[in-house]
Amino acid sequence: MASGQSLSPQEAAELQLREDIGSFALDPLKHAMYSYAWGEGDLAGVDGPREWQKEVMRDIRDHLRDPATRYQPLKIAVASGHGIGKSAEIGMIVKWAMDTCPDCKVVVTANTEKQLLTKTWPEISKWFKLSITSHWFKTTATKIASTEPGHDDSWKADMVPWSENNTEAFAGLHNKGKRIVLIFDEGSGVADKVWEVAEGALTDEGTEIIWIVFGNPTRNTGMFRECFRKFKHRWIHRQIDSRTVDGTNKAQIATWAADYGENSDFFKVRVRGQFPASSSVQFIGQDLVDAGMSRVLLQRQVDHAPVIIGVDPSWTGDDEFAIYKRQGLHSKLLATYLKSDDDVLMAQRIAQLEDEHKADAVFIDFGYGTGIYSAGKAMGRNWRLVQFGGASNDPAMLNKRGEMWNAVKTWLKEGGELKDQQTADEVAAPEYRVKLDGKIVLEDKGELKKRTGVSPNRADALALTFAFPAVKNQNRPHGGSSSYESDYDPYASN
Repeated sequence: MASGQSLSPQEAAELQLREDIGSFALDPLKHAMYSYAWGEGDLAGVDGPREWQKEVMRDIRDHLRDPATRYQPLKIAVASGHGIGKSAEIGMIVKWAMDTCPDCKVVVTANTEKQLLTKTWPEISKWFKLSITSHWFKTTATKIASTEPGHDDSWKADMVPWSENNTEAFAGLHNKGKRIVLIFDEGSGVADKVWEVAEGALTDEGTEIIWIVFGNPTRNTGMFRECFRKFKHRWIHRQIDSRTVDGTNKAQIATWAADYGENSDFFKVRVRGQFPASSSVQFIGQDLVDAGMSRVLLQRQVDHAPVIIGVDPSWTGDDEFAIYKRQGLHSKLLATYLKSDDDVLMAQRIAQLEDEHKADAVFIDFGYGTGIYSAGKAMGRNWRLVQFGGASNDPAMLNKRGEMWNAVKTWLKEGGELKDQQTADEVAAPEYRVKLDGKIVLEDKGELKKRTGVSPNRADALALTFAFPAVKNQNRPHGGSSSYESDYDPYASN
């Protein structure tokens, strides 16, 4: 524009709009209050974001305003009941992020492509169209891009269905010196592998990085659950009870309370925003695992029982070679090793542990254990191979692995003791399905690793200690009572 040339009213208004919006670069709540015609049209009867929505926006504001945290990744996990307005919150946050940072990059995914196409993305598009700055962006079925010339590919939000076999969209989350926003909707259903790839990608220095995960807490396993447990120190986590939110269907909630009870898993997940005691498809419930981790047994309580060692010699990639001991209700991880194809060496290590702990039986996974078994046999060891896919003696379970894992479940119910957190996590991880003939099929190791990124070798080694009945043999060369150190003796001061 030539020097001294005055602006038209439209140009002046647009310039003022840009200045006003720019002032909200660090404050999504002020942006939301300014950008929408609250109380009018589609927003009739609504005077602004709901209180929980405001709290999340304030979390973002406080993080960005603090020089010490601004360029550190912000991670927010929101577990909630139904009907609280999480899709609207996603829409408002994405609009703020795009409006206030040139060349901002946003990636949105959900538990399923259907969820993205029919719920999440239409809601985001709705809030873009309702905004006073709707003309700044062009919205399509899968993408929202800036109308600023030359910026349509650098200033955008993408709808990205996730895939365990195609994680490039999440691995490429780089936008150095600017802003990255990653949104997971219904985070319980997003595979752990996608979480891991996203985590590793969010590494740009001097960049505003915001990762927000929303969802109903439907599963008691997986990375969404761990935002509130194992990794709670890394995430700002909020749990929103539908009963406390304006606009939710209170009559329906009252019906659910009457039908299921307020302490039921159904009500916890769908109303209270709390994780269930156990997922509907989780084979061993978290409550059983947590109880196992809380127990401390004394040696005299298990002296009567045989000492059994289970060996899971997985040699795939970075999977662990795991060796477990169980004596009655007591269990202990004896050793883990890196990948090895030296059968003789591993057999020697097992034999050493067998002697040290005076084991009465040693059970080894047939899959990768045949060479180790043969080496042990040459040393005079009476070990036994176990085929995970073999016939089950448990009429409820499809195969031998299922039989052993069901025995682990029963053992925990009877008072089994777990001492290793990773083992506990692995025990709670597998899911199951029921065949038409009623047989229960436990999620196999490959499926579990694909879903979670972890192979349950420690848990399988523990399960192997239930492969066959064993008796205490005082007369064997290595027989006798085993011993282990208890972390705490509750009778020490009595």
